[in-house]
Amino acid sequence: MHDTTFAFIDLETTGGNAAWDRITEIGLRLWRNGEVVDEWQTLVNPETRISPFIQSLTGISDSMVADAPVFAQVGEMLREKLQGAVFVAHNARFDYGFVKGEFRRLQEVFSARVLCTVKLSRLLYPQHHRHGMDALIARHGLVSVERHRAMGDVQSMQAFFELARAEHGDESFSAALKKLLRTPSVPSHLESEMLATVPSVPGVYRFYGENDALLYVGKSVNIHNRVSSHFSGDHNSGRGVRMSQSLRRVEWTETAGELGALLLELKQIKNLNPIYNQRSRAAKRLLSIALEPDANGYLRARLAWEFDPLQLGQYFGLFRAKREALKALTGIAQKNELCNRLLGLEPPGEGPCFQRRLGRCQGACEGLEDVTRYNLRMQIAFHNLRLKTWPWPGMVGASERNPKSGRTDIHVIYNWLHVTTVQSGAELQAIEGAGHTITLDADSYKLIMKALLKPAPGLEIFPLPGELGTPEVLLPED
Repeated sequence: MHDTTFAFIDLETTGGNAAWDRITEIGLRLWRNGEVVDEWQTLVNPETRISPFIQSLTGISDSMVADAPVFAQVGEMLREKLQGAVFVAHNARFDYGFVKGEFRRLQEVFSARVLCTVKLSRLLYPQHHRHGMDALIARHGLVSVERHRAMGDVQSMQAFFELARAEHGDESFSAALKKLLRTPSVPSHLESEMLATVPSVPGVYRFYGENDALLYVGKSVNIHNRVSSHFSGDHNSGRGVRMSQSLRRVEWTETAGELGALLLELKQIKNLNPIYNQRSRAAKRLLSIALEPDANGYLRARLAWEFDPLQLGQYFGLFRAKREALKALTGIAQKNELCNRLLGLEPPGEGPCFQRRLGRCQGACEGLEDVTRYNLRMQIAFHNLRLKTWPWPGMVGASERNPKSGRTDIHVIYNWLHVTTVQSGAELQAIEGAGHTITLDADSYKLIMKALLKPAPGLEIFPLPGELGTPEVLLPED
């Protein structure tokens, strides 16, 4: 308390998203050992329009900031004033994220110890449910200030800080500050002790928002470290800001190892549709590419919407949409001087294909390239896209064990698809593969193929008895 400088800071911005909204005003007051040692405020030209809603909320208009300095002109001054100080703000992740975002635009890194007065209020006054600035002003009888202007909110924060210190005494107040400053900066709607309950084990974690809406599903070989990294106070995207502000609860599920975490994450993303997971959503329909000879014997590519999931080796690539498949074909054509028409990128017709007119096709469209030579070039070009046929006669088990916790997971897999996971040999013997129906999935295929063909240390692969039967494998349908 006696040697530390606390920088009470508040920002006004053009909106709530640090990825594209900008700062319009900075208010800063440096406080040390009970005294204000410096004060600074400035309007900032955000280099973008301020919406009518924000203008009415803050009172800051486009005309007011038209002649103000841009952040690049005041950034160095701000950095100097904050040097070595504790960054204090109300809902500090918001203000801290905006300051880091502005420095990031300048290709500079900014970091500081962060103290959130919302969390300080929660810790010192747990009997109350509301800890917003308006609630603090009303509850503690703080002097009325100009709200939603930077220096007004700074004055309110400082007044609350000093009142809480006086009511709790230096020893208790300092202990609270130390506790908050050594705790990762979790969002203000979560209890700061929450992180202590997250185990350092492999697994999957889930973030929930208001009304138990599932926001995000993630995985890690150490879910404590991974969840902590979300709460570092550094937002690299607008999505991170929005998710942080919405977060109300965290859950997790332990697994024995990384493969189990990957499989569970994939399953939950596809089945539960969390709001902020864009990748790995379940595809409504998959397509692949088949190579077939035309009337002249040249191999041509055909988009295959229907194919046998048990004969994957006859097809090339798994795609969620037609545009993905066409993009792959276009890349192959350009890289290997293959015929656009035979690849299905141009409709049938007379004369040379478009690639031929550009000098990028060796003449198969006009019958000028040897059929055998062209077909060999086609097979080489598509080689890396060829799907792998399941090499085992039936289901296999993939066993992984966590030597620290003793947990063992046995993943039952068939045709590159996850059937189920069990924890013991007895459960494994009770499985009847014929009782399961699984749907071909591009993400599962890629994940499991890599895991089984190049097993990580400690992952044991073994065939399961044939009498258990095999699951039915289906293609996804519209």
